[in-house]
Amino acid sequence: MLYAPYPNKQINIPYLLKIGNGKIRKIGKYLVDKNLTHIALFWSEGIEHLLGEKLYEGFKEQGIDIVHCQDAQFINIEEITRVAFNLPKNVDAIVGIGGGKALDFSKFCAHLLKIPFISVPTSTSNDGFCSPSASLIVDGKRKTVKSSIPFGVVVDLDVIRSSPQICLYSGIGDMVSKITALYDWKQAVEKGLDRYNDFASMLAYNSLDLLFLKHSTDIKSPEFQRSLVTSLLMSGIAMEVAGTSRPASGSEHLISHALDSVSKRPRMHGLQVGVATYLCALLQNNPSTDGVRDTLMTTGFFEYVMQDPLSKNEFIEALQLSPSIKCNYYTILSEPDSFARALQFIDKDPILNKLITY
Repeated sequence: MLYAPYPNKQINIPYLLKIGNGKIRKIGKYLVDKNLTHIALFWSEGIEHLLGEKLYEGFKEQGIDIVHCQDAQFINIEEITRVAFNLPKNVDAIVGIGGGKALDFSKFCAHLLKIPFISVPTSTSNDGFCSPSASLIVDGKRKTVKSSIPFGVVVDLDVIRSSPQICLYSGIGDMVSKITALYDWKQAVEKGLDRYNDFASMLAYNSLDLLFLKHSTDIKSPEFQRSLVTSLLMSGIAMEVAGTSRPASGSEHLISHALDSVSKRPRMHGLQVGVATYLCALLQNNPSTDGVRDTLMTTGFFEYVMQDPLSKNEFIEALQLSPSIKCNYYTILSEPDSFARALQFIDKDPILNKLITY
C-alpha cells in the first residue's frame, strides 16, 4: 500500500503540567497564571463533596469566576454537545475533576468550543486523563471519539493516594498494555496496513521504563504512584504524536471493548485490559511476555483480579467479537488461528485458568 508523503503536523502537548502534593488548592493560581479566569467546572459525582472546599478556597483567593458548575452524569455525545453550546459565552476554560466520565465530558466540551481544557484526575485507572480522545456514547454504543489533548493536567498526589486500590491496579493493567499494542502496531506496518511513528513509539516505550525500571513494585509507595501518573501521561502524549491510538491500544483493548458489550458486569477498563494483555502477549509470542507476567505478578495485579475473576463464557464471546470492533485495524486477533490458540491458552495456562473462570 502506497501512502502520500507525511504532512507537516503541529503536535499539541499540555502547556500547564503540575504533579505533586496539595495541588487542588493551587489550581486557581495556575489558571490565573495562564490568564484563564472564567471557568466552567465539571465534577464526577461525589467528588465535589470531597474536594470542593479546597478548590473553591483557591479560586476565591485568585478571583476565579465559576460561570457554570455541574456533575457530569452522562457521556452521551448529543447531550454533551447540547451542554457545550449552552455554556455562557464568556467561559474561557473548562476544568474537569474526577474519573473518566467527568474528564471525557469536559474534554469533548472544550474540543467542541475550541477552548482550553484542564484535566484534574482523581485516580490513575487509565491514560485517558491526558489522551487526545474521549470515550462517549454514540448512537447507543460506547465509542472512542477524536478530541483534543488537554491544555493542562494537574495531578494532586494526595488525592491519588487516597483513591480506591482498584484504580491503581486498573492503571497498571492499562499501562502494561503498551507492550502488546506496540507489537500489534509494528506487525500492521510490516503488512503494509499502517504507518509507523518512531518518536511516538519511543515515548510509549519510555513510559514503560518510567514505571517498571525506576523503583520498587510496591503500589502503595509514593514513588510508584508518581511514576504511574507520569507513565500514563506520557502514553497519552504518545497518542497525540502518532495521531492514532496505536501506541497505547491494540488487541488487548479490542478484547476489553468487546467485554464491555457482552458482559453482564464489566470490570474496570484497566483490569480487563491487563488480563487481555497477558493473553495477547502469549498469542503474539511477544519477546516481553515474561516481563508482562512478572510485572502483573509482582505488583499484585493477578492476585487482585483472581479475587473476582472474569467469566470464561463472556470472555470467549468477547474474543469472537473483538476483531470486528474496529474496521481495517490489524492486530494479532486478525490472524485466522488466533481464536483457537487463545482458547488453548485459556485452558492450559495456569495463570489464565485463575483469571478467567466459569
